[in-house]
Amino acid sequence: MHILIVEDDVGLGPAMMAALKAEGCSSVWLRRLADVPPLADLAVDCVLLDLSLPDGDGLALLRRWRARGEVTPVIVVTARGALDERLVGLDTGADDFIVKPFAMPELMSRLRAVTRRSARQASDLWQVGGLQVAPRAHRAWLDGVELDLSPREFQLLLELAREPGRPVSKGELGVRLAPLGDPLDGATIEVHLSNLRRKIGAARIRTLRGVGYLLEEA
Repeated sequence: MHILIVEDDVGLGPAMMAALKAEGCSSVWLRRLADVPPLADLAVDCVLLDLSLPDGDGLALLRRWRARGEVTPVIVVTARGALDERLVGLDTGADDFIVKPFAMPELMSRLRAVTRRSARQASDLWQVGGLQVAPRAHRAWLDGVELDLSPREFQLLLELAREPGRPVSKGELGVRLAPLGDPLDGATIEVHLSNLRRKIGAARIRTLRGVGYLLEEA
């Protein structure tokens, strides 16, 4: 997963990045609202959003995202622990709310739960027809037989399996497969797609010309 952290605390920001790295996640840490680019440019799986930032209120940013139709999961991370403030955050469009100080294992658990819901998966073992994908274990099976996938092939399968039946554009895949560097070019993605199709069956990944690729649910 690729996570956006919007947090001005110079101690907590790096601590969250370290905890995410230990879980195999990449992250971007920003300290001001003005530094946050459009979510589509980052292709993140979840946002950890502080409310009290040097240049404004995180809830205002969350309202703008939801008003524009952005559906990326957002976990509000804040020192504001009053019930009415938590309710305001949830009503504004937050997917979860965690109050400082908190234990990193709790944050990771909440993050996994929120992203599972976003990916329309109810457990740590994702099921898409005859395919099973275990994101944390980096393993996948087809009809009960474990697949021998390269790291890139596994990540590609994971991105397609997040929302089976929904097309993902080549550009979005390029960003998601290389969140901390330059996006992968189209030709490279085509090579990985070809190899993945060979291993799971060509019919399972459908190409929608001019739109993207989708993983068939059946």
